[in-house]
Amino acid sequence: MFPYLRPRRLRRNEVIRRMVRETSLSPDDFIYPLFATFGKKVRKEIKSMPGCFQESPDMVVRHAKDVYSLGIPAILLFGIPEHKDEIGSGAYDPAGVVQKAIVAIKNKVPDLYVITDVCMCEYTSHGHCGIIENGEVKNDPTLELLAKEAVSHAKAGADMVAPSDMMDGRVGAIREALDSEGFTETPIMSYAAKYASSFYGPFREAAESTPQFGDRRSYQMDPSNRREALKEVSLDVEEGADIVMVKPAMTYLDIISDVRESFDLPVAAYNVSGEYSVIKAAAKLGWIDEKRAMMEVLTSIKRAGADLILTYFAKEAVKVLNK
Repeated sequence: MFPYLRPRRLRRNEVIRRMVRETSLSPDDFIYPLFATFGKKVRKEIKSMPGCFQESPDMVVRHAKDVYSLGIPAILLFGIPEHKDEIGSGAYDPAGVVQKAIVAIKNKVPDLYVITDVCMCEYTSHGHCGIIENGEVKNDPTLELLAKEAVSHAKAGADMVAPSDMMDGRVGAIREALDSEGFTETPIMSYAAKYASSFYGPFREAAESTPQFGDRRSYQMDPSNRREALKEVSLDVEEGADIVMVKPAMTYLDIISDVRESFDLPVAAYNVSGEYSVIKAAAKLGWIDEKRAMMEVLTSIKRAGADLILTYFAKEAVKVLNK
């Protein structure tokens, strides 16, 4: 006999499809990245990331207001300093570009939740995420500088810090430094499973952080490794991470799922620059429907288990959701 069960009954129109939908996106799921640079009235579009900009603190404030008006609750702030040096001193300068941007944003958009990227690569002349000695990225000397950077962000008014460097022990070092300075309530969102991915290319243009020699595979994770991700996340949880992140998202949905199943903390996933740019490029060529592809990708990340999604699509996605 023809089967009595017909799954198509619950797909007949948009109303019933929406009613039985298992995974739903909300504006509260999104964190929007912004790039603060030096100067005034600067708004320079990033060629490989259409719709994204390097902006001076005054222009970042305008952009932050726009983000908040759409109902997006949080931003992730990166910095591009005017001058770089071997030790990335601009990262922890109280008058640095990120610190100025934090103050300006919290003054004008106080309810917008400001998360700051804590890393050295945007600030070092060599483009690596730590201190270089004899051509090698040294782990332990870097921890002190990362802790100083995190504290400087908290002093400027950051709501949360997000270390992305992948140095061993950095969550613990940052937690200890924040606590000793009285910032016991400042949470840490750790880039816990960050892979050495080819999808970071456009970001390196955005943050002007391309390594001047070698690559980052000695500290970022090997894309072939799955079990190692749980080890990395576990270490960060033990050291005091409040939220753990998987980066990138699209090509690491299995890792997001594993982390979600193994840990009770909120899980974030970074829909990175290359994942954003390939959709933009394909849409420009007329090969895909940009809106549908965007929403499909973001839904897949949420379906895999992410509670929070960092994405350059956040503004566009919220506009679709609001309709």
